[in-house]
Amino acid sequence: MTKSAYIHIPFCKSKCKYCSFVSYNRPEMMTGYVYSLLKDISENYRGEELKTLYFGGGTPSLLPVELLEKIIKPFIFSKDYEFTLEINPDDRDLDYFKQLKSLGVNRLSIGSQTFDDKILKLIGRRHNSAQITEAVNLAKEAGFENISVDLIYGLPTQTMDCLKKDLEKFLSLDIQHISTYGLKIEEESFWGKCYNRETNQLVLPDTDQIYFPPDEDEQADMYEAVNDVLEANGFYRYEVSNFAKDGFESRHNLNYWNNNEYYGFGAAAHGYVDGVRYSNYTSLEEYMAKPHIHECGRTLSMQEKLEEEIFLGFRKRSGVNVSEIDQKYGIDFGSKYRHILDKYSDFIEKTPSGYTFNLKGTLISNIILSEFI
Repeated sequence: MTKSAYIHIPFCKSKCKYCSFVSYNRPEMMTGYVYSLLKDISENYRGEELKTLYFGGGTPSLLPVELLEKIIKPFIFSKDYEFTLEINPDDRDLDYFKQLKSLGVNRLSIGSQTFDDKILKLIGRRHNSAQITEAVNLAKEAGFENISVDLIYGLPTQTMDCLKKDLEKFLSLDIQHISTYGLKIEEESFWGKCYNRETNQLVLPDTDQIYFPPDEDEQADMYEAVNDVLEANGFYRYEVSNFAKDGFESRHNLNYWNNNEYYGFGAAAHGYVDGVRYSNYTSLEEYMAKPHIHECGRTLSMQEKLEEEIFLGFRKRSGVNVSEIDQKYGIDFGSKYRHILDKYSDFIEKTPSGYTFNLKGTLISNIILSEFI
């Protein structure tokens, strides 16, 4: 049974320079979008008890609480549910946080990225560093005890020293979860149109400054620094990009990495139900015209399911569970993939239940995983 749901809120006041996610600065369509979203839910949700619900975007915190309340009304929640909402640090006040808490939101994901005000401005964020601290403190005051923040490394003008200062400041917030991302310049983003991939040069708009994104070795050094600092301060890397204090892993995202099914509601949302991976219409107009109809969907073959199980499983620190895979897919994992396990024995470790990447393996995970597929 499907026990998780993702809801996409595709509205932003402005677009960050690095962002390639589907979002629109069209607040006048917000209310109409919510009613289309409700039709999507009514047609596709089957009434299971949800263990996790995640509002992503875009900027879900732009939604007034009364609209959020309408969206979640059809859902049935398990007793021990996780309900995450992504927020921008500058969007809301203490009263809003209290209303979210009363609504049942019990986990916040704060889009902070960095504490460097110059870099925040450069990348197009609307908030400043002081607002990050203020948002976390207000969330705590409202009663939130499960708070995550985002950290991006490899940003323009960001040095290793800058990154380590960021880490110190994030640690001082006394939060429970940190998601870390190496900057990738996607073609669909604003920066993607200013980036010359042949020369690895990004001409930063409004400054004419030329930035050279860090190469793989530099990114790896930054990733290792993030890993070392966070793990030395009580955070456990439970997935390639995610660190949590004990018991505060994102259960919603673990559902993805465990290759379990989930609903995807909203424009551009993806879902996985009854062995079918599907995606919804991306444009607001198309989605709102036919919200209950997926734009495309594909039933996965057993081989594709196996490959996804391996690819997603190796993202986790706990790795792949061999007995579960053998039982699900009727294979002998150790025999079938012995040549890969032996070839990368310096990067893959044995666990009580299967195999996982060590830190060195994580850094070249794409290379290794390509051989499983």
